[in-house]
Amino acid sequence: MTDDFYRRVNGVREPDPTLGKGRNKKPAPPEGAAVEPVPGAPAGPKHEQAKPEHHAKPKRQRVILADPRQATSTLRARVELEEQTSWGKLLVRDLVKIQLRTASLLALLVMVTLCSLPVLFYLIPSFGRVMVVGIPLPWLILGVAPFPFLFGIGLWYNRLAERHERDFVDMIEN
Repeated sequence: MTDDFYRRVNGVREPDPTLGKGRNKKPAPPEGAAVEPVPGAPAGPKHEQAKPEHHAKPKRQRVILADPRQATSTLRARVELEEQTSWGKLLVRDLVKIQLRTASLLALLVMVTLCSLPVLFYLIPSFGRVMVVGIPLPWLILGVAPFPFLFGIGLWYNRLAERHERDFVDMIEN
């Protein structure tokens, strides 16, 4: 006989008679099959000790979403800046003014320094005739010296701008 336990009529298997009556029902085992009971876990004092008698409650933890030591003015100042209120705009405008003043003063320093050199050579002609290693001094001063000078001014401006920004952040946070 075959392992198929469904009834066949003319070689075609008939539908399961339990179809639609219950989803969890399994077809009946074939005749002659036996289901043996599986022995359960032994109940003894050894297994009873493995289970804890009571569950310890977890230790309560306090969740803090905001640092109470942080001043409310810090939060208020940040909110003022983010929402671009009149006071926040005033703070940003002051920072921009300081940065612009620094840039203007350093640009003025560069202009005065570089524009004074040709005037110096014109007013003191003997200074313009000095030779260094066979090259006229005005050529060295006007052709080579401005580049390290401008680089140094750029570094100085960068440090001043960063200091102004740090001061601004410190003012907001304190």
